Amino acid sequence: MKIEQIYTGCLAQGAYYITSDGEAAIIDPLREVQPYIARAERDGVTIKYVFETHFHADFVSGHLDLSKKTGAPIVYGPMAKPEFEAIVANDNQEFKIGKVTLKVIHTPGHTMESTCYLLKDETGMDVALFSGDTLFLGDVGRPDLAQKAASMTQEELAGLLYESLYTKILPLSDTITVYPAHGAGSACGKNMMKETVDTLGNQKRMNYALNQTDKAAFIKAVTDGLLPPPGYFGMNVAMNKKGYSSFDEVLNRGLKPLSANELKAAMEVTDAVLLDVRAAGEFAKGFIPGAINIGLKGDFAPWVGALLVDVKQPVILVTEEGEEEEALTRLARVGFDQVIGYLSGGFKTWLESGKETDQVNRITATQFKTELRIGETKVVDVRKESEYAAEHVEEAYSRPLATINEWFTEFKTEAPFYLHCAGGYRSMIAASILKARGIHHFKEVEGGFKSIVEAGVSKTDFVCQSKMSKS
Repeated sequence: MKIEQIYTGCLAQGAYYITSDGEAAIIDPLREVQPYIARAERDGVTIKYVFETHFHADFVSGHLDLSKKTGAPIVYGPMAKPEFEAIVANDNQEFKIGKVTLKVIHTPGHTMESTCYLLKDETGMDVALFSGDTLFLGDVGRPDLAQKAASMTQEELAGLLYESLYTKILPLSDTITVYPAHGAGSACGKNMMKETVDTLGNQKRMNYALNQTDKAAFIKAVTDGLLPPPGYFGMNVAMNKKGYSSFDEVLNRGLKPLSANELKAAMEVTDAVLLDVRAAGEFAKGFIPGAINIGLKGDFAPWVGALLVDVKQPVILVTEEGEEEEALTRLARVGFDQVIGYLSGGFKTWLESGKETDQVNRITATQFKTELRIGETKVVDVRKESEYAAEHVEEAYSRPLATINEWFTEFKTEAPFYLHCAGGYRSMIAASILKARGIHHFKEVEGGFKSIVEAGVSKTDFVCQSKMSKS
């Protein structure tokens, strides 16, 4: 028996590859499935089942493509209603993979169909729990995402989650290894550990949700402080439940090279978003007017989903040469399948065409320190509210990037301001969005808050008067 966690950092997502005696199972696969197939071929095993822990909201699973290419049936837990052929298992139903067994444990709460899979070795001993979004390390799945589908409140779903965890999971052996679907950075929870594997015994000791005195305390604890889910979540759920275009089709459609003239013409006749995925520093030096910058070398896919929201939105890509397929793959993981082409040769092609370009006024933290006048200078901090609360530049305004569509109009006046995040990635996203909407009277601070602190700029903590909501 072999268990392998295939972890994708930009999505904070764990898929699982289990083999025994010539057979394999895949749990919660990513959209691009060829790596699983190639791995099984190398190992000389047959993929027998594709298990899904629930209808995912934060990414599009590869279950359909993997099933079609291998013939392996897709398995869901009780109450799942997929609009394609699949096995909807019963609670406690068992599936054999070689000499080992996966037992279905229905654990509603995060969603109604949420299911964990308990792995038993060839002797029948419980050895691992693939806990999906029911149990994370340090946290549990948020109970607010399935309210509409379940016709229940988040408190009612949290109550179901309590029963699932306290009656079905906590009685299991402390020695079992927990393999969750997500880790720190995922929007599917709020307090996840950076580790991606742990024992159930350790989680029983340190996970706040597993140490509540009663159901009422549990409900209060897991519903407290939940941020609104990203807008694309519902669309990803629909794709996972109803079906989607094959990844091969998406890739073939999107890998269409466009000249500068063809790109310009396409922008004039479509409502496509021009998505520039180069690094923030390169984007700042020059870009096509109207382009949105979300760097490929960061939390690319989640930010695309959070800010573009509509997965049906047509997209044209500007990438570094050779990174077109990676960008397409990472977009497809969160359901953005409508890429209609990319700028052949990258931004250099646009420059050589002599067409109009724009720049971001990016300054160093040292220059920012020189120009800063506390009480006079307007500073906009686009980090999360929790980051701002920990420490921030004195008198700075808290305007999280995730809600830029709500606050950008505050800055349409001609009053100049400064923009920063933690390290420069998010502030460049914000800068590109502001400029695309006609707001140009700002300077963005290279290196973000980290560099600002290193430059010796005065900061304060949250006990002082903040400007989190002041305009």
